[in-house]
Parts: sequence; structure tokens; C-alpha cells
Amino acid sequence: MNEILPSTIAKVYARELMYCLDTHRCLDWEGEKSISTQPLFEKYGGMMFGVLVAVDERRGEIVSLKAFSGEYSNTANIPGWSPPAYDETEYRRVVDTSAETIRALLAEGRSKEARRVSIETQKHVHSLHLIHTIDGVRKPLVELCEGSSIPSGTGDCCGVKLLNEAFRRGLRPVSMVEFFYGSPNRSKTKTSHTFYRPCDSRCALVLPAMIKLQVLYVDEHIIVVNKPSGLLSVPGIGADKQDCVVSRVKALIPWSIESPSVHRLDMDTSGLLVLGLTKEAQRGLSIQFMNREIDKSYIALLEGIVERQEGTISLAFRLDVDNRPYQILDEKKGKMGITDFRRIRVEQYCESVMATRMEFTPHTGRTHQLRVHSSHPRGLGHPIIGDRLYGRKIADERLMLHAATLSFTHPVNGRRMEFATEAPF
Repeated sequence: MNEILPSTIAKVYARELMYCLDTHRCLDWEGEKSISTQPLFEKYGGMMFGVLVAVDERRGEIVSLKAFSGEYSNTANIPGWSPPAYDETEYRRVVDTSAETIRALLAEGRSKEARRVSIETQKHVHSLHLIHTIDGVRKPLVELCEGSSIPSGTGDCCGVKLLNEAFRRGLRPVSMVEFFYGSPNRSKTKTSHTFYRPCDSRCALVLPAMIKLQVLYVDEHIIVVNKPSGLLSVPGIGADKQDCVVSRVKALIPWSIESPSVHRLDMDTSGLLVLGLTKEAQRGLSIQFMNREIDKSYIALLEGIVERQEGTISLAFRLDVDNRPYQILDEKKGKMGITDFRRIRVEQYCESVMATRMEFTPHTGRTHQLRVHSSHPRGLGHPIIGDRLYGRKIADERLMLHAATLSFTHPVNGRRMEFATEAPF
């Protein structure tokens, strides 16, 4: 998965940690110096380590946290290192009791029963993980990963430990990085003193839930996120409409400007958003949008079978002031919206509904542009499934519209950046 915080500052602290490990050859160099690093350099003995730099706003101090993944020397608690998200005494009792039971069952040739006990133990272990999130809530791991199959070891990676400890202590994370230390792993994909991103198999399930954002890219200037359907892009009017991408970004990034947004997605639309964290970056991105220098495309599911394979829709429309936020066709007072479309395929949506999967490439950014172009008879005449304004909402289904690709020039370093996500439908 991608880094969820800028890594530049944390890399400075991480290199200092590497130096301490190299020099002292133990993990408790500030204490008894009894926990040697020698096991890390035995065959396949290397492990992931991590560093998080945070701000203690109450004391006005910079704090650095360090962690290792899993256990070391049969313990997850070493003084000076971020602790696990579970009570180690209870964890050890559950694991040791299970190990004895499994050994006894295998000795009796009852492998099926042993496997069942192993699976139940893993579920029990996961229930012991209580993880702090960015909004100050402490949630069970199984709740954070709701609906997902949880692999063994989930919740024990150093990134999870670091964020859990930071949120537990009320710190504001600023920078985080992970590195491998010791002899290469079995697959030889990791080498010592090398920085790596959080793992896809376990961290990708937990970290986004902890920070309430799926981050695709972040540095000191910009952040790119994958917005879920149902979340506002910017704050609305009223206390119940303050939770949004902008508020979550500002909670995660302490130096973010007050208004980092440069473009929006409808609440019911999911997909890619880029935000400028500094005034310079926000201004640079806004200019690119204004000059139509940013490329983006959407994936949508339209009701019924669209016969047209590809083409361009050009319609002028405006707000219906008597029926906000509905947009209506108005060739005199409306603003022109232009969209290219390409039919991907026709598919069965549900038992009674056929759907057409469509790719849209908008050249303008009018309010509800793709929804109007899909539904209006002078457009495609087929509303997007789940569109409560321009179509008919099927049961409790979401709007089947996803911002799938986004390409722009980095407003500070000038590098062209391209992002893509799969539509979640």
C-alpha cells in the first residue's frame, strides 16, 4: 500500500535508529542492553521496523516513536518501543493454551480438529486487538476490518503500533516510515537498512480505517485520496455536515491550510481527489483545473443498454433555483458541459436490470455534469444507477459513479503524476 504520511522527516530519525542498532547491537541500549540484535542477522531473521514523528500539542514538543513488527525474542513489549494493541498477558495465555491443545490433537491424529482450534484461536487473538483511531475512538480490530478476511498477524505491523500509540497519547502524527533491518527475508524481497511501504496484505486493511482516509499519495505539499461514496468532499452547512474529506485531511496533516480543496466530487460519487496542503500547492493545482490541464476519467453503470459505442456530449445546463441542487437544460443561460464517453460493456446488474458500464472523460467540470449527460434524452438517455436526482434509486444502492483516473502536474516539483483506482462496483 501507499505511505499514509510524508516520510522525509521520519527518515532522518529512522537513520538515527539504524545507527543505534548498528552501534549498540541491542534493542534496549538505553536500559539493560540484554536484548541482542544477533537473531536479526541469522538466516531469514530480519524484521520490519518503523519510526513515527509526531507533535505533542499540549506540551509544544516533537516526539519520535519507534516500533518493530510482531514479536521480538518472544515478547511484544520492550521498554522504549511502541507496545502492541493488545494485553500481552491475555494474548500469551490464549496462544500458549491453543498451542498445547493443537499439539495434543495432532499427536492423536486429529488434524481436522487441530485446524478448527487454530482458526478459532486466530479469531480470539484478533478480538484482543483494541486499536485507537484518529478520532479518539478505540475499536476492536474485527470492527475496523469489518467485512474483510483478516490474515494472521494483522494489527501487529509496526505502522499500526506506531499510529495506535500516537493516537492513544493524543499526539498529532507528522511523518512515518518503515525499514527492514537484518538478514534478507526468505523471498529475498527485503534487504537491511532499506525503506519500504506498509504491506498490502495486512496494513492496507487497518491503516486507512485508523486515519479514516485511503491515501494514495502524500508529501509535504499535496495529498491524493480515494473518497468513499457517502462522504462529503468539503464541509456543508450544519454540524452534521462537517465530516468530509477536507476535515479528515486537516485532522491527519497538522500543517494543512484551512481550505486545501481544489475540486470536488458529489457526496454519492467515489474516487480520486487531490488537495493542496500549502497555499502554493493549492494555488498551483487550482490554476491547472482552471486551465483544463488536469486529466480525469470516471467509470459509471447506466441503467439499461446503451447502444452508442462512443462519442461526445455537449449540453448547456444550469441550476434549477426552485429545485436545488437539480440541474436543468438551458441553452441560453446555461454553461456548456462537454463529455467524451466510451462504452465498456453491457452487463447484468441484478435479476431485473441490465446495465451498461461506461467510461466518461469530462472536458469541463459543471455541477452534476456526468449525471445530467447520462440521464437527459439529449445526452445518453440512461441515468446512472442509484441516481436519486436524475434517475430512480434502486433499493439502498449507492450512486454507481467513480472517479477512476486523475493526472496532473505536481505544483511544486513539476513532475507529471498519474493515479488510477478500480471502481468498487
